Parts: sequence; C-alpha cells; structure tokens
Amino acid sequence: MLTDYRIPPATGGNPGRVVIFLHGVGDSGSGGLLSIGQMWQRALPDCEFLCPDAPFPFDMAPPDFGGRQWFSLQDRSPQKVMTGVQTAAPLLNDYIDHVLKTRELTPDHLALVGFSQGTMMALHVAPRRAKPLAGVIGYSGLLADNGALATEKKSSPSILLVHGTQDEVVPYTMLALAEKGLAAADIPVRAVTCPGIGHTIDDRGLVEGLAFLKANLR
Repeated sequence: MLTDYRIPPATGGNPGRVVIFLHGVGDSGSGGLLSIGQMWQRALPDCEFLCPDAPFPFDMAPPDFGGRQWFSLQDRSPQKVMTGVQTAAPLLNDYIDHVLKTRELTPDHLALVGFSQGTMMALHVAPRRAKPLAGVIGYSGLLADNGALATEKKSSPSILLVHGTQDEVVPYTMLALAEKGLAAADIPVRAVTCPGIGHTIDDRGLVEGLAFLKANLR
C-alpha cells in the first residue's frame, strides 16, 4: 500500500469527502502539493486531503534525493509513457479502493487532483474505474493514450484541465490534445488556459479547482 500524508477534516471525525493529490515526478506525498488542501479546507471543512508517495524512487537524481515517481521518464516516448502509466495504475487503484473502504465512502465522494505526472495517472485511472469518481482535476499534464481509452472506459467522471501557456516541462499544446482525446471518449471535460504561466499552479488554477470540487464533490 502506498505511504500517504493527510490533512484531516476541519470538522473532526470521519470525512464526508476525500481529495487525493497525485504529485509529479521527483516530488513526494509530503511535498508542496498537499498544502493546497490547507487553502481549500475552509470551503470544504468535512473533506480529508491525502497525498500518497508515488511507488518508485526518482531515478534521475542521486539515491539520497528522496523524490518519488509513478514511472520513469528517462525515455519519454509515447509508448514508454503509456507502459509506465499502465504499470503504476493497479497500485493507484488499490490505494483508492483502500481509502474508500477505510472511510466507508462511495466513489462519488472522492476526487483526484493531479499535477504533471500525477495528472497522467489520474486521467488514465479514473475513466477505467467501474463506478465514477466525483471528478478529476489535472494541472500541467497530458493524456497518455494509445487509442484505447474509448474502448477501455468504464465511467465518465467530470474532468477539469488547467495548463499554463508557458509550460516549459509539459508543452501547452498537450492541453488541447488531452481535451480532444477525452471528449472523443464521451468524457465531460473543461479546459482552462492560464496565460503566461509555466509548469506550476497559479491563483486562477487554485480558484478554478476549488470551484470544480464544490460543484462536483457532493
């Protein structure tokens, strides 16, 4: 089971809703992504925010660096990225199942929020789950798709994609490709462009993300 870090509900007791953050390559569950939960907690006081460590050590840094990755990006060819996503997907699915079971919640009370490589994982896993999650927010990521999404899709969670026009890591052009691929699979998706923003999450992205959760995470 993936190691995780949490912000408990502000209301105390058992959570009524859960948001799982999926960090990018080289980061960790205890990194900065989880801090977004502190910003959103006032508007979602009964929500628990979780951020698991990706399952594998970051392989593009010294062993003592401490970062994690969902899969290696030493080879960024579409085939290798797809293989990496498919390999890590069962581990993420097991973690989601564990969270739902231990919190006694149904899937429509859980949302995924990914950044970069975490977005790749969220966009792959969520539509392939039998029962739809409340929604997915994907920041600065891409849709890893070998053309099988339309046939492998089992549910259609609402999806929000947010991407900066000056992203130096995952090109902004990936936003339109992801939107097109999801729409082709009949998955509801809304794309938000953040002008002048690089590979990060700006204030507009945070506002849009919170509004999405308030609308979909019931």
